[in-house]
Amino acid sequence: MQNPYHDHSIDELEKELKKFFGYDSFRLGQHEVISTILKGRDTLTVMPTGSGKSICYQLPALLFGGITLVISPLVSLMRDQVAALGSTGIRAAYINSTLSTKQCSLALSNAAQGMYKIIYVAPERLQSPSFLSFAEKADISLIAIDEAHCVSQWGHDFRRSYLGIKDFVAKLRHRPIVAALTATATEKVKADITNLLGLEDACAFTTGYDRPNLYFGITNPADKVGYILDFIKRRPGKAGIIYCATRKNTDILYSELVDKGVSAVRYHAGLSEAERNKSQDDFIYDKCRVIVATNAFGMGIDKSNVAFVIHYNMPLSVEAYYQEAGRAGRDGMDAECVLLYSYSDVKLAEYLIDLPPANEDEELSSEEYAALKKINKEKLERMAHLCKAKSCLRKSILSYFGEQYKNKTCSKCSYCLKQNTGVTLDSTKIIIGTLILKTGSRYGIGSITDILAGSKTVKLAARGFDKLYEFGYLKLSDKRSIKQIINDMIEDGLLSQTEGEYPILKVTDKFIKESEKQKPEIGLLPAPERVKADSSLTDELKLWRKNTAYKLGMPPYVIITDLTLNLIAIEKPKDTRALLKIKGISEKKAEKYGRDIISIIKKHL
Repeated sequence: MQNPYHDHSIDELEKELKKFFGYDSFRLGQHEVISTILKGRDTLTVMPTGSGKSICYQLPALLFGGITLVISPLVSLMRDQVAALGSTGIRAAYINSTLSTKQCSLALSNAAQGMYKIIYVAPERLQSPSFLSFAEKADISLIAIDEAHCVSQWGHDFRRSYLGIKDFVAKLRHRPIVAALTATATEKVKADITNLLGLEDACAFTTGYDRPNLYFGITNPADKVGYILDFIKRRPGKAGIIYCATRKNTDILYSELVDKGVSAVRYHAGLSEAERNKSQDDFIYDKCRVIVATNAFGMGIDKSNVAFVIHYNMPLSVEAYYQEAGRAGRDGMDAECVLLYSYSDVKLAEYLIDLPPANEDEELSSEEYAALKKINKEKLERMAHLCKAKSCLRKSILSYFGEQYKNKTCSKCSYCLKQNTGVTLDSTKIIIGTLILKTGSRYGIGSITDILAGSKTVKLAARGFDKLYEFGYLKLSDKRSIKQIINDMIEDGLLSQTEGEYPILKVTDKFIKESEKQKPEIGLLPAPERVKADSSLTDELKLWRKNTAYKLGMPPYVIITDLTLNLIAIEKPKDTRALLKIKGISEKKAEKYGRDIISIIKKHL
């Protein structure tokens, strides 16, 4: 493989893929992108989150003779990617603001001597004289630009520092291949990426935006906090992200969850850097289950076992929503994305858009800022339209990005489930029905409303209703809203009322039938890997992984992903040769961890 710019057979590339990354075959689009880069062509790649964009530049980096420079916006991604590469035996480094001047100099010196194949840098670093001096002398064969949509004002994460990438490339002694990668980009954003990054004769690849393993739900609960608490309670051991639109909402929700015993941390720009770093590390290293955050958290977070993403408030754009929701299910296992919509969210979003410019937007002229605000209001309108859509959510999202969903229904969104079952039972409706059953179907709307609202009356206390789990479940909602939910349930045929002066509420057979077959706000069948896996063996392997990760100082999912652990628990390999057949086990991982894994399996058996 002396000449870097030529055709490589798929067998040859798959051999390298298995050797370094543990996969026997490429995912959709990976081979085409990698082959094009290896032929010396610039590329623009749009792939969904979790579809393996990183391998599209990491594998070519190993086959090229020089250094691959990866321009990435966030420190967290650099650190995790370098750790992940190190676990596969690939030498990599990052240069960012977390390193001292001495550490940066040492890293650049080591890089100049060929110690690293891949170097991660923030876009701001490209303006540094010392880094530019290094780059002008270095043998850089490939520049990979991650989160490439950040270069466009039409993107949802515009960063002015990305506009300097084109000039940086032009200053290099020899122009390297440039590969731009992102998970979300409309046609306007794609055009901006090509022009503003200076891609030359670029091949564009869009593998599709669909994430089949994700469930999408939009619901309007009367009590968002109660809904979230119930949601988390029903998913023991699952990790998730909850996004809030403001720092205030983040702090309030975080306090509510912690008070109720949820293992949670918070993250927003108003916290100290130390607290933000600790929150992020606790979540990534599986020390807590839930992180409550603003959109300041997430870009570049590679945690693969996020089982759910909840939006407490409506995001400002479909791009932002899909990017944030897409942080669930990166390992390919089923995951849930639920948006808690309310009309007040639209007003809050409009207020946020109208705020004076901050951060990088301060550098915009008044005309540029006015144009940007107009763009953002158009995006908000599309997002609000999605929340009120009377059609398949997956189809609506894909249509926004210019992709047509071929199926009539997806069976994995709240709209399609409601069409299939006749009604969608969210947690609030199940709580109400359960309460009516617990109280013996002897009370009317008034009494049931008082219990749900947590009214402190002598009558309720005398009957012991204040000790029920449902007591005060909707205490943050006004009684009119609670009564409206009950009336909606009557209209949907989930409840009935008796005749007479004092009508009594009763649950119907329809409620019983739907609550038995339908989990709240989920339409997911368990993944085959979950169903067949030996759960006790999986638990033993996860405990070993947790201890190993702690000793090595890296996130557990970097050692081995949940999906791979489940596959191991299914196949129960007896030796290294059998272990190497498992998806996600590379030669280096088998060498480093194989003995421990096989020993655990043998003891278990």
